Amino acid sequence: MLHGLWSPGAGLMLWDDEVTTGDEPDLPPTHSQILTRTFRHRASVSFPSAGHSATARAPVQVPAIALAPHDAADLLLRTPPDHALISGDLLFLAHVARGIERWVRGGRVVPALKLMDGQWWPRWRLVGGERQRAWLSELAVSMPSVQRASERPKKVLDDVVEELTDPIVRSLLGRPDSEHPLLSALIRDDPYADGTQQISTLLENWRGSLTVDEPSLVLRLLEPDDDETDDNEPEGTESVESFWTLQVCLRADGEAPRPVPMSRKVDAALLSIAVRKLGEAVAAYPRLRDLPSQEGTLDLLLPTSVVIDLVEHGATALATAGTTVLLPRAWTRLDPSMRLRVESPAVTKAAADRAVGMDELVSYDWQLQLGDMVLTEAEMNKLAVAKGDLVRLRGQWVLADGGQLARAARYVAEHHGDGTALSTLMREMTLADPPPAPVQDIRATGWAATLLEPGAVPESIPVPDGVNAVLRPYQQRGLDWLAFMSRLGLGAVLADDMGLGKTLQVLTLLAHERSSKPTLLVAPMSVVGNWQREAHKFTPALRVLVHHGPARSKGDELDQAIAEHDLIVTTYALMAKDRAQLSEQTWRRVVLDEAQHIKNAGTVQAKAALAIPAEHKLALTGTPVENRLDELRSILDFANPGMLGRPSDFRKRFSVPIERENDENAVSRLRAITSPFILRRVKTDPTVISDLPDKNEMTVRANLTAEQAALYKAVVDEMMAQIADAKGMKRKGAVLSALTRLKQVCNHPAHFLSDGSPVLKRGQHRSGKIGLVEDMLDSILGDNEKVLLFTQFREFGELVAPYFADRFGAEVPFLHGGVSKSKRDAMVEKFQSADGPPIMMLSLKAGGTGLNLTAANHVVHLDRWWNPAVENQATDRAFRIGQRKNVEVRKLLCVGTVEERIDSMLVSKQGLADLAVGTGESWVTEMDTAELQELFRLSEDAVGE
Repeated sequence: MLHGLWSPGAGLMLWDDEVTTGDEPDLPPTHSQILTRTFRHRASVSFPSAGHSATARAPVQVPAIALAPHDAADLLLRTPPDHALISGDLLFLAHVARGIERWVRGGRVVPALKLMDGQWWPRWRLVGGERQRAWLSELAVSMPSVQRASERPKKVLDDVVEELTDPIVRSLLGRPDSEHPLLSALIRDDPYADGTQQISTLLENWRGSLTVDEPSLVLRLLEPDDDETDDNEPEGTESVESFWTLQVCLRADGEAPRPVPMSRKVDAALLSIAVRKLGEAVAAYPRLRDLPSQEGTLDLLLPTSVVIDLVEHGATALATAGTTVLLPRAWTRLDPSMRLRVESPAVTKAAADRAVGMDELVSYDWQLQLGDMVLTEAEMNKLAVAKGDLVRLRGQWVLADGGQLARAARYVAEHHGDGTALSTLMREMTLADPPPAPVQDIRATGWAATLLEPGAVPESIPVPDGVNAVLRPYQQRGLDWLAFMSRLGLGAVLADDMGLGKTLQVLTLLAHERSSKPTLLVAPMSVVGNWQREAHKFTPALRVLVHHGPARSKGDELDQAIAEHDLIVTTYALMAKDRAQLSEQTWRRVVLDEAQHIKNAGTVQAKAALAIPAEHKLALTGTPVENRLDELRSILDFANPGMLGRPSDFRKRFSVPIERENDENAVSRLRAITSPFILRRVKTDPTVISDLPDKNEMTVRANLTAEQAALYKAVVDEMMAQIADAKGMKRKGAVLSALTRLKQVCNHPAHFLSDGSPVLKRGQHRSGKIGLVEDMLDSILGDNEKVLLFTQFREFGELVAPYFADRFGAEVPFLHGGVSKSKRDAMVEKFQSADGPPIMMLSLKAGGTGLNLTAANHVVHLDRWWNPAVENQATDRAFRIGQRKNVEVRKLLCVGTVEERIDSMLVSKQGLADLAVGTGESWVTEMDTAELQELFRLSEDAVGE
């Protein structure tokens, strides 16, 4: 006897009980052929107990054959309606399939789009409607007990209809020709390349519009009567549970929903439809089951807990089942937020005697907000003790997380202070248990209002006489802010984008203050000369001393020199080396230019910067966060020591929650803590600078030559052999070494081999990348424009700079870490001149910050550092104030190599939480062997013709 069991998700399961009498007729050929297959599957069959049809014995696992929907439809439609060797359960499924065929032949099918495995697949579906539902209800009643015991009848029938309709339609349609892509995909059972969620929704809506043979069910949620929920209940009064009414309505096409009362005047057919549809709604959202009903109606009475779940989950489940839920008015969930209120005196002690501003005293209180409402203490108490998450507040119903509100109310009660140091408040926000809701707003009085309130404007400072410059509006705002922070003695971070004139703003601040105490300015060696030139140009009265070189002043001579100058400029290396004597001076201010040099708090430079005392500390950087949030902590710790706590505390409170978990609460809290001390403007903001030209960035791909490809494969093979059994540091070292060597191969074979061989071989380029760059330079120089070429390898620059100089008959200066300060300054000045060299090559580290090279409007990154922040710093040597032409930025990589694959990863990782790729190259070492092989694999299209 051949049996059939439909298993949702698995299809038709056929099994044979092998019980025969010896005189049965043969099975139809289709069925006999199926039985020749191996019974490799297992069907779970629950047999009813003898004499107790409602009771099933424990499921039995029987060998079975599984048929996919297409084969199942073919078999069922070929099953004769009566046959001695075909069981009733299989005959039932055949009856269902023939019923689907009748609906199909009657034209009661429509197309639909389903997203499966990342592609949109067209599928045929029954239209639905009252008649089809009645047919399914009859089938459910007559379903065989074996099938009924294994699954719910409705679930099985829905799956059978869903899976068999599509192959049955296709068997009847055949494969007629169609030029329309959707129809063609529908007929041929191919994915639809242009499928979208919008098209899928449109098809579903069309299907719904065809079932207009009966009214639809609408559930309308009604608020409790006002007299049941008094906002002004006396304290201590026990609140009574409020019940909401879920009114049952029917809506005919084009009409408003109408309630369905249970009375003799109601149309029995409509009442029957309402009862049936309400049952379907309860099945879709079981929390409506066993609820009390309103006397004389179908309406349900919902406690507040069910109302909350209905709004958050149930409405979606009901909508999916075809039931509309109408909510009262427009109330939705209101997320709580915290507001900090700080009071400070109008005139501070810092203004009078320049005491350290972080010790300035303030009073503060926390407040709790719901939406735009700042809650009173009584309202918070009411929300905190409410039985549910839905309460009546100020005449309206508010839905909010009761547990979170209770925690927020306790936080507000416990966190306030009078006469608290500003540093204590900041540390509390940093180190103590965080507020239980995002910090969205800060309100303040006195000097704290200018510091803490977003959008607050400090007092405008007139540009002092002796400053030979007209400040742009945003530079004037920067000067005002710097003067305000200086006046309060609060450390600050001026984080303007590269090229927006941080140097000018600081020099103007010094000219404004005219302090009798000197300022120490620490900068990379590459920009020391720039500070000297800018000071001479914009503030000639400012006495500047460059503390640099082996012949620099020391001892009493240095003390005397510092006393006779206003601005002392030195380098990070010398700050650390001369730390002891510099720490003994009385500084008005310490300024760190390119402050990302102290982004690692444990370095000698960072420790030296912290050790030098000053009344005011100022950090300048275009990239306050290059890779990790810990860098921001280190820079702010210099400006205001201790403000963000120890590195371990900061990582626990901020770095891990933000970088790994995208914690919005931690983001808002960090912004509230740090934003008062950071001024950040970007040059792409038209409100900052409107006359800066466009910057066009593009990735340019070069093919490897055959020589490069052979070397590339050799390096990869060698690395894979080395890491086969290596572990730990040995494995990481092999991977990083291979990564560097592959980048050298992509640059030029001679770069990798270090054999002094020429750039060309028999007049042909050995490097596809250099051949491509040569074509670029031909075009750039033909337009009488200038270009900067960046590489991270000094030896590569020394290889190609002479070649380009010879090729184009022009000097190609190469600025790298080994160039002395005087030669560096001369290079920059000559390149910036109208008759200077058209090409300048720079190593990324030595030439990536501080330089003003606006004579060039082309930037080419010959090899990739794979850190967007570092590459952007280099690009900003040309894309800055003073640039009059559009800047063209080209980033080179080789097709089919590790360069291309890592570039693709960088493009897809934009957020701070994804900076694992941006931290350098060590992340590659964490890949397993298979991932490394795929990353380093050389594609077939890598080599050019």
